[in-house]
Amino acid sequence: MAKGIWVYVEQLDSQIKKVSLEVLTAGRKVADELGEEVCAVLLGKGVAELAPTLGNYGVDKVYVAEDDSLENYTTDGYANVIAEIVKENEPYAFLYGYTILGRDLAAQVAQKVETGLMSDCVEMELEDGQLVFTRPIYAGKAFVKATCPESRPIMASLRPNSYIAEENKKEGEVVKVNPNIGDIRQQIKDIVRQVSERPELTEADIIISGGRGMKGPENYKILEEAADVLGAAVGASRAAVDAGWVPHSMQVGQTGKTVSPVLYIACGISGAIQHLAGMGSSKCIVAINKDPEANIFKVADYGIVGDLFEVVPVLKEELQKITA
Repeated sequence: MAKGIWVYVEQLDSQIKKVSLEVLTAGRKVADELGEEVCAVLLGKGVAELAPTLGNYGVDKVYVAEDDSLENYTTDGYANVIAEIVKENEPYAFLYGYTILGRDLAAQVAQKVETGLMSDCVEMELEDGQLVFTRPIYAGKAFVKATCPESRPIMASLRPNSYIAEENKKEGEVVKVNPNIGDIRQQIKDIVRQVSERPELTEADIIISGGRGMKGPENYKILEEAADVLGAAVGASRAAVDAGWVPHSMQVGQTGKTVSPVLYIACGISGAIQHLAGMGSSKCIVAINKDPEANIFKVADYGIVGDLFEVVPVLKEELQKITA
């Protein structure tokens, strides 16, 4: 009989991703209703020291697989190890964070264990004993509830910021796994990282984004200054990225990053469907645009019709007063 709610815990440079702690919280709530345990899976090199931290977030067991070849993520290496763990333990459900890595890994593992995958879910709950997932469809225009009555294990990825990570201390028993790496077809030759003091876009609680209305790359400075006051991340629309004003890593939208912050401030963004698909699940949306008919106002909780070059500096000053 399938048992337990399992979670893949994503880490980078021995730092656990916030979204993984959020997924653990979601898994713990469901596991308590089912009377099941929560198990975490941690892969990498020298990551065993992170296991006690996971016990603070409701994990009953931490399965740790360490190997030199797991130091950096590869699709084959990680998918082979997790697929074997899944086959051996037969969990009821296996969950991931909906990150770039999580999206790649979840699909590969699901294929290897021949099960389905609920991708980009914003809610998970039990209804009549069935695990039910809520996920956006039609580029975020609507939400659908879906179940996996036949698939085992149930596999799903949860969007960042859909849950608030909550501490729930457990023993967190550590189980060492001898990983069966298998063949790895990918070769990591170099890793290039952007260093920033601002939070990572997909995990940020507050995001300030600029679109075509920014008029040029030099004007993003006013967004960066406002972002620094709030400890926010800075994003962009596809129009700004296509114009070459900012790198693709800043793009929010269907072909960029999917975000779900507590507060999303859209500056000079018209509100194309492609962009709304990437940020429509934000808890609170503030739109600043000169065009009162801009589509962004249809989804905004608060709207300011005005020139962003006049509004944002005033907004920054007011925020400085509040944060002071």
